[in-house]
Amino acid sequence: MSSPLDDALAFNIFCIDTDYIRPRLACSYLITHGECAAFIDCGTQHSVVRLLGALNERGLNASSVKYVIPTHIHLDHAGGAGELMQALPNATCVVHPRGARHMIDPQRLIESARQVYGRDRFNQLYGNVIPVSEQRVHAANDGECLDLNGRKLIIADTPGHARHHFCVFDEMSEGWFTGDTFGLSYPDISIPGGRYLMPTTTPVQFEPDAWLTSLETLLGKNPQRMYLTHYGAVEDVPILAQKLRHDLEAYTRIAYSVRDSESRLADLTQQITRFTLDDLIKAGCRQDQEEIKRLLSTDLTLNAQGLDIWLKRQEKIH
Repeated sequence: MSSPLDDALAFNIFCIDTDYIRPRLACSYLITHGECAAFIDCGTQHSVVRLLGALNERGLNASSVKYVIPTHIHLDHAGGAGELMQALPNATCVVHPRGARHMIDPQRLIESARQVYGRDRFNQLYGNVIPVSEQRVHAANDGECLDLNGRKLIIADTPGHARHHFCVFDEMSEGWFTGDTFGLSYPDISIPGGRYLMPTTTPVQFEPDAWLTSLETLLGKNPQRMYLTHYGAVEDVPILAQKLRHDLEAYTRIAYSVRDSESRLADLTQQITRFTLDDLIKAGCRQDQEEIKRLLSTDLTLNAQGLDIWLKRQEKIH
């Protein structure tokens, strides 16, 4: 296993690979300020040893951590929260109000994920998902400011990827910790002059209009950088935001174009895959297309599933 402290960024922010599925797919961020620390997103139970190792490398102990902050309750972001909190005696788990009850009692999350992955694959991916004591869970409202030893972390409600999603603005770095609200950008997929960004429309609460509104909320702070859970820090924020808007609109057009198909999910998967590969070619990517499909296969499948579920909701409304 590589060093848990994979990437020391500026402003005392550290990107820790949570070793989910493959290297550099998902991360947690450690923020330190004086003798105080916070984790934003925490991976799975398997990730906890890495997070504690990163803390130790900074010369801090478990009692230094004031906050554990999952941006939302999808298990690749929050599955390790219970295990991590048991190791951090002074920490509070800060979570979206819609997600708080699932941190306290994660059984519905577990059952839902097991239905998707099966018991064996679930255990391989997530390990043991354990509750967080109700007394140690804080449901943070939109606009709330957390104090990390004088460093301000501001919560913003950001639905679109999920209704239980918030982002965290760090005034010191002028950056947002975006979870999945600013999409995903894997370092293993390269384009000339920057990072390739794409949406993540994972089931079951994708809402494009809400997402576009959340994107405007993020841009309202004039951020200089975005800290993505999938994966790492990106700059060129206005250009990437324009790209994300374009892609969200393209995804919805694709979804509507196949809504009456008898093989809708398969068609969605095929068209989202083709759209992404064509988009990468236009961006100057020269990597083998089969390798790109391998790297993005899980995300493309989940994106198609999320769009399919969104269409089903639209059909019920109309």
